Amino acid sequence: MTRQISRRDFLRLMAAAAGTGALGLTACGGSGTQAATTAAATGAALTSTSGKTLKALCTNESYKTLFDKFTAEVGAPVEFVSMSSGEVLSKLKAEGGKPAADLWFGGGIDSFMSAADSGLLEKVDFDRASSFADGFKSPDNYWFSKGATVVGFIVNNDILSEIGAEAPKSWADLTNPVFKDEIMMSSPAVSGTNYAAVAALLQTMGEDKGWEYLAQLNDNIPFYTKRGSDPSTRVAAGEAAVGITYIDNTLDDILADGTLSIVYPEEGMPYIPDGVAAFAGADDVEDAKLFIEWLFSSDENLKELADIDKKTTMLLALPDVSGLTLDFDTSQLMDEDLTKFGSAREATLAKWDEVTSGKEIVSNS
Repeated sequence: MTRQISRRDFLRLMAAAAGTGALGLTACGGSGTQAATTAAATGAALTSTSGKTLKALCTNESYKTLFDKFTAEVGAPVEFVSMSSGEVLSKLKAEGGKPAADLWFGGGIDSFMSAADSGLLEKVDFDRASSFADGFKSPDNYWFSKGATVVGFIVNNDILSEIGAEAPKSWADLTNPVFKDEIMMSSPAVSGTNYAAVAALLQTMGEDKGWEYLAQLNDNIPFYTKRGSDPSTRVAAGEAAVGITYIDNTLDDILADGTLSIVYPEEGMPYIPDGVAAFAGADDVEDAKLFIEWLFSSDENLKELADIDKKTTMLLALPDVSGLTLDFDTSQLMDEDLTKFGSAREATLAKWDEVTSGKEIVSNS
């Protein structure tokens, strides 16, 4: 059985954990025994023996069917709450250690890298871990990628007509004064989607020119939002002409009437792997490890995940998954050094605060 819990209930759990004083950091990989050998390798099914409920933090509510499948096949019930990767990382560090959740499912790997460096993630070893492409898992198996978020633009054609502007074709076009207060972007401190955009643009343009560009872009942004989905939602609602957004098939519904269009920027599309990890010191860390092994050891599970995410970027992480085909040309992606996404995060966000000082960060309307 899978149950979604509210953000308020989750925060109550976090507060309760803090009240117990059980907040000491646990070294990664330091607790529990290794999860059962994969069914594919031994013919023996993975089975939970904890008698506990797996608590998951995930980027949206659509994963219930996947969690239900895990419960049916492995035995552990799942509760989950939706939270962005930046929010998860902030709460983990603020609480000082003992997490209220067991599994971290989705969000940009910059936050996962930072959490691993702080000793907040559990090492998970399983046979297929060796099959991941470079940059799509932690070298020491503290986090794994379930695909990637690709970033481009969404435009509202009606508003473009109203302001007398053509759709932007490039990142450079976004600094045109015609787009003053007409661009929506989420804060990279909260949204992995837009951290990917900032980090990739800095790598592509170089630090000096990159920050100069981001300062000019900031002039055209009235405020920043919290979630990676907010820009597309607000542009669809007619609040702005352009949104910097993830691009995948979850946008199909709002694109259906032709009012909105997707733009693949000429300079390339930033991307960031989406992470999955178990929290070190979690109450049910063993079921979290079982979930990770269960998910990645089965192509059927990964195909169901691709259906839920409405994208096939899992193939960037695990090229040997059968039955999936990439639906975009990988040459459109920016050339990124993913290893720097975590180590540069703190300095990048500090500089971002300086460059965007005074701009409000608002929740979705």
